[in-house]
Amino acid sequence: MSKLYVGGYGPRRKSHSLMKRVIIAVVAVVAIFLIGLYAAVALFPPKGVAILEYHKVNDWSDDEYTVPTKEFAEQMDELKRQGYTTISILDFLRAKKGKQQLPEKAVIVTFDDGYKDNLTDMLPIMNERGMTATVFMVTNDIGMPGYLTWDDLRELEANGIEIGSHTCNHLPLTEMSPDEANDELIKSKLIMEWTGLKTIFTLSYPNGKYNDRMPELLKKNEYLAAVTGDSGLNTFETNPYLLHRINVVRPHLGLTEFRFRLWKAKAFALLGIFKH
Repeated sequence: MSKLYVGGYGPRRKSHSLMKRVIIAVVAVVAIFLIGLYAAVALFPPKGVAILEYHKVNDWSDDEYTVPTKEFAEQMDELKRQGYTTISILDFLRAKKGKQQLPEKAVIVTFDDGYKDNLTDMLPIMNERGMTATVFMVTNDIGMPGYLTWDDLRELEANGIEIGSHTCNHLPLTEMSPDEANDELIKSKLIMEWTGLKTIFTLSYPNGKYNDRMPELLKKNEYLAAVTGDSGLNTFETNPYLLHRINVVRPHLGLTEFRFRLWKAKAFALLGIFKH
């Protein structure tokens, strides 16, 4: 005679109970791992230079790529509170060659695309704090509405801001033929140099996309370094054409979110994730 289960009792209830215990166990393991990782980062902080990736700093656009001026200023103040000193990518490369010493805690603040607010809003905040930055410019956007002009770029340089290339047209280099990618790299560099800017040594990969042929192509065109979108920290052993960056977007949780992004880069470095 077959068994009759009434009121939801029987094998199905046991199955639900087992699933609940499995979920609790998985959550507990993840929590223990994260607590252990947090402790490891705090007790044994990995060495390396953090590179921050920004785009826009203003109070009139509200997209994810824009950090409001008040919150950007708070983030820069947080870096100073944590003992960071801003340097340029060229400073990092010189130190790698033994030509200069890095501060105890160095950080590089970078901006992609070359928006007008990099001059009108970002620069005053950095100047007030004695900080510096690097701006990666899309050459064919120079002078377009909302973007930096040639005079703006020269003013940024006069204020100690490093200028780098973000190619001519901001198209992924990985989706081009080698000849097309070469044109984007060499033309963006030469146009800025021929117009009176300092020698362009650094590049930001459009959309953060790169492949195995990029380092050699950059070296051929006399670039010394390039930044990716891969989180982590940079040491003198890091491939200079595959430098790690910490993406900073419009914050929704204030400084807590900013601190988490810095911690995440340290955790990635400790775990060897995206290690170049």
